[in-house]
Amino acid sequence: MAATPAIAALEKSGIAHQVHKYRHDARSTDYGAEAVDALGPTLGIVAAQIFKTLVVDLSGSLAVAIIPVPQQLSLKSTAAALGSAKAVMADPKAVTRSTGYVLGGVSPLGQRTRLATVIDSSAQTWPTILCSAGRRGLEIALDPVDLIAATGAIIADIAV
Repeated sequence: MAATPAIAALEKSGIAHQVHKYRHDARSTDYGAEAVDALGPTLGIVAAQIFKTLVVDLSGSLAVAIIPVPQQLSLKSTAAALGSAKAVMADPKAVTRSTGYVLGGVSPLGQRTRLATVIDSSAQTWPTILCSAGRRGLEIALDPVDLIAATGAIIADIAV
């Protein structure tokens, strides 16, 4: 049995991936930076290859935005990409209810409720990117083309 719904979704679809584990510090709240610090040197990758999964509220409906850890999300660009007038960061409780994941472990894959997804266009510049595997301290490495296909994502410039 797969460790998380995200890993199970990849295994079920036959998408090639690697799971990378690191020790999560329970005191940490900067989950992306923690992943970069733990995995970047070990795997020989740069911070821009590790992506964070953010959930936004589009006037009552939730959606996912995936951007490189070192960057910030442009809510205006995200709203435009998803065809909404406005986007705000989603309430953490709503995120957990909808995705089945806790903050710091939200994966774009295997969500309880599949949400509309937009991935920053920079993902396409890498042969491999990492994103959350659905648990703090667990990341998935995969081809960005496969992540786009598995999530049904659209591509847009949403990071600043």
